[in-house]
Amino acid sequence: MAKASTNLGYPTYVYSRPTSPNIDLLNEFHSSGVTIFKGALDEREKLVSVLKEVDIVISALACPQVLDQLKIIEAIKVAGNIKRFLPSDFGCEEDRVTVLPSYQEFLNKKKNIRRATELAEGIPYTFVSTNCFGAYFVSYLLRPHDHEKEDITVYGSGEAKVVFIYEEDIGSYIIRVANDPSMDPRTCNSVVIFRRSTNTLFQLELIELWEEKMGRKLKKIHVSEEEIVNLSKSLPVPENIPISVLHIVCDLTKNMCICEGG
Repeated sequence: MAKASTNLGYPTYVYSRPTSPNIDLLNEFHSSGVTIFKGALDEREKLVSVLKEVDIVISALACPQVLDQLKIIEAIKVAGNIKRFLPSDFGCEEDRVTVLPSYQEFLNKKKNIRRATELAEGIPYTFVSTNCFGAYFVSYLLRPHDHEKEDITVYGSGEAKVVFIYEEDIGSYIIRVANDPSMDPRTCNSVVIFRRSTNTLFQLELIELWEEKMGRKLKKIHVSEEEIVNLSKSLPVPENIPISVLHIVCDLTKNMCICEGG
């Protein structure tokens, strides 16, 4: 998203941990014109001072830090100048799906952030549901770098509709949504869902395209819903989360499967 923001010509700021393991990425951001602020979310005065420099806040906190967004919301209240807040809400539409208990526990945390955002007075917001990241899930489902493989795993029937949205497209869409509050008020205090019909494929269709590209067929090994449910129960946290995500991605709950990629 930082790259997309600078590419679209917006002044871009990143609030990063004081000691980040992604130093090369931060250096890349800096060289592209991004202003880097370093600090912790617990440093409230510093966070508020940074927020006063911007108009729009987009949170990109990872799964373990979801509830830390409450600190961002409180800082936004104090700053008093934010025109739009987008929490780290990317993924499935948590208010509309049914998932396995191991994944529901995480989605409940995201729901808590949504409710806190809605209740915060004076903070215009947009919740963005991008669902599955395209490059990530295509790689996971196809294992394209395993050139010697003779078989491939099919989850469920393989006939669930999946919407793949390319990660770079997601970044661009999010920046456009965040920076367009006056031109399209429909995005203010609402949910925006990325669902391109041209990006929709069955898992079996995706496999067929890959087979055509390779010039050979792969043996399909089907994994049943029961096997996935049992794995979600037996695997320890957080190893049980990916398999629980697959349960919804492959439409085993009869939800429409929506994945992120272009």
